[in-house]
Amino acid sequence: MNEMRPFTLLIGALGGEGGGVLTGWIVSACESAGLPVQATSIPGVAQRTGATTYYIEIWPEQLTDKRPIFSLSPAPGEVDVVATTELVEAGRAIASGFVTPERTALIASNHRVYTTFEKMAPGDGRYDDERIVAAINARAKKHVLINMDRIASENRTRINAVMLGVLSTAGILPIGANLLRDAIKAGGKSVEANLCGFDAGTKAASEEKPATTAPNVQGLIDEAISRLRDFQGEAYAELFLKRIKPFQGGNPELLAEVVKGLARIMAYNDIIRVAQLKTRSARMKKINAESKDGEIVRITEYFRPGINEIADILPAPIGRVLNKWASVKQRRFKYSWPMKISSNSFGAILLLKFLASLRPLRGISYGYHANRKLADEWLADVENAMKRDVILAREIAKNSSLIKGYGETHSRSEVQFNSIRAAYVMPAISGEAVNAEQIASAREQALADISS
Repeated sequence: MNEMRPFTLLIGALGGEGGGVLTGWIVSACESAGLPVQATSIPGVAQRTGATTYYIEIWPEQLTDKRPIFSLSPAPGEVDVVATTELVEAGRAIASGFVTPERTALIASNHRVYTTFEKMAPGDGRYDDERIVAAINARAKKHVLINMDRIASENRTRINAVMLGVLSTAGILPIGANLLRDAIKAGGKSVEANLCGFDAGTKAASEEKPATTAPNVQGLIDEAISRLRDFQGEAYAELFLKRIKPFQGGNPELLAEVVKGLARIMAYNDIIRVAQLKTRSARMKKINAESKDGEIVRITEYFRPGINEIADILPAPIGRVLNKWASVKQRRFKYSWPMKISSNSFGAILLLKFLASLRPLRGISYGYHANRKLADEWLADVENAMKRDVILAREIAKNSSLIKGYGETHSRSEVQFNSIRAAYVMPAISGEAVNAEQIASAREQALADISS
């Protein structure tokens, strides 16, 4: 005969996502059902270096004369349900031992909110989503992976309400959906929006399809086209599509890396782009929305253009001469002209508008031609490597992550890119004993040097 034990639920939520409210709804529903319940929370650090965890224990039967003794914190191997509002938080729970194949159901939103460490890392520091999904498949007794953030956004509600709907549909809580709906109503805050989110979560969970780890290449292409249209117009986006055509229909992981890398190189940073972004009306609207009523807002923009930045926006022949002159003595590249531009200065705003208006002329600039040459050489390397080894081609494609920033940072990154190309990529393409692992290792070292 099995000994009765509490039902245990561990919730991991980021700051501002309403994890406490979600816990309150579940506790309220249990109390309405007459089930003994206890909830505790452990706050995380800052908004995204950690998450707040909420731990709930529910006695699955009504009791009249006795009260169970509940634990204040979860124990590895003793959790029935883990629910997280983001994918890496599911990975944290697995790494902590709270998800076991004999017992634990894992409910998670499969979208990403990047951690502080991911953003600080040189190059692409993102955790591997495929490894997390593989761990979920291996470690959870049952799992539901849904993009709850997207559902919440589409229904103009919060992710906690969507999560509650998913939990109710999974058939694992010892309380029914009607009691959970009543708990939302009893809360009295944003009831209509929360019920909408609850119903949307219920529907999404009932229609859930098996999770896939294949890259959403079309989504990446659409995003790249949108960015390049904004950067330089429709013809520029068409050039991008023409360039990726040789890789379409092949390995999807390689195509994904080519799309990301090419978009990164083609949408490079220059003074024109900076001025374009700083003079957008959407930026001012956001600043005004974040300001208090009646508050006077003045914005000071700081610029320090150097030889590189100036050469990049000049016509190609002139920019090439200026860059060659600076190359004779490296200290010339350190020449710069610090500038402070205030938002309440008509002349300053006029200067920014003028620089942004140079966008149609970017096609004749030195920076444009230099980046076009760089992109063509990189694509040719990837295509040649693809004929020999897809894994090798993918590592060469990832070298595009070395190209970043503008001015001095861009120059340093380009030197590293060309050094790796000469020392590793070209020998590998020509058949010498250079493998993909060596290229990856050289890239990681170069990224660390660029960021230091």
